[in-house]
Amino acid sequence: MKSICIYCGANFNGDENLRITVEKLAQEMVAQEITLVFGGGSVGLMGIIADEVLRLGGRTIGVIPQFLLDKEVGHKGLTEMIITENMHERKQKMADLSDGFIVLPGGFGTLEEFFEVLTWLQLGLHAKPIGVLNIGGFYDHLFAQMEVMVQHRFLKEKNRDLVFNESDPESLLQKMKNFDAKPDAVWFRDRNLT
Repeated sequence: MKSICIYCGANFNGDENLRITVEKLAQEMVAQEITLVFGGGSVGLMGIIADEVLRLGGRTIGVIPQFLLDKEVGHKGLTEMIITENMHERKQKMADLSDGFIVLPGGFGTLEEFFEVLTWLQLGLHAKPIGVLNIGGFYDHLFAQMEVMVQHRFLKEKNRDLVFNESDPESLLQKMKNFDAKPDAVWFRDRNLT
């Protein structure tokens, strides 16, 4: 993996354990020469991880739509900033630039981005690993809901298992590096449509 897209909040709740873990992820990425691809913001968790990667001499690529840049939330010191016309173009560009995806704590936007790339993986539209850095149990309830989906037969276990759930950045990156997805669609294959 040469680049990882990070989905995370444009807010930060002040939790020092969260900050330390996000900075540790940045340190691991720089040590492994992995480029950070993210939403291009200077605030919240986006700003924390970008600042740490830059402080350590790593490479950062921000992707931000013009309307957000106009609100002056864009990071000023990135290696590269790509400006898009809209959110859809932003998400596609971030995905295209990345060899994998990591989800940090965030809100609606973070979850929307996470489930979109996870659905794309399930459909076989990409074969890139997806991991959740589940800091302090932030996503425990989300994974419990996925288990409910499996129990009610709206989600297959093997599709739920397409996403890694780890609390330690180093462990998460190692699992993602070992990920081996076949490019054929899991969802379509299950229905004998391909």
